Amino acid sequence: MQIETYREKYKDDIISLILDIQNNESHINLSLQERPDLLDISRCYQQEGGEFWIALSGNKVVGTIGLMLKEQNCAVMKKFFVKKEFRSQKIGLALYNELLKFAKNAGVQCIILDTPSVAQVSHKFYEKSGFRKISSIELPISYSYPDRNSILYMLDL
Repeated sequence: MQIETYREKYKDDIISLILDIQNNESHINLSLQERPDLLDISRCYQQEGGEFWIALSGNKVVGTIGLMLKEQNCAVMKKFFVKKEFRSQKIGLALYNELLKFAKNAGVQCIILDTPSVAQVSHKFYEKSGFRKISSIELPISYSYPDRNSILYMLDL
């Protein structure tokens, strides 16, 4: 397994992985159009000062995570997914550690995220990693997310 930053040649595999996990596993049923950042990962993440990482097994994308830099030294963690059959291999932790290292070097002071209310395994990971649940009125920046049943989390660095 190796972790790389986003390259265009992986776009279709990334979209396929994320749509499969969100719609078939989690039953969130959001369309690709409701995730415009996936249609232009380079612009939405990298060109705006953030980054997007992929985990590869051979030449196959098996995990993703992205960080969008925002105002007031805040960032948004997005698209944190690992293919089911690879979840026991600490790929998620490796992706998350890359994101944390980048965030600290970029001067990020807080990271926020939204996660589906049904993703209880994810909630445990976030809470174990120091994230705390917040309400939408506690958001330090303006932030919209497509799944209104999401739980919001924030990590102070």
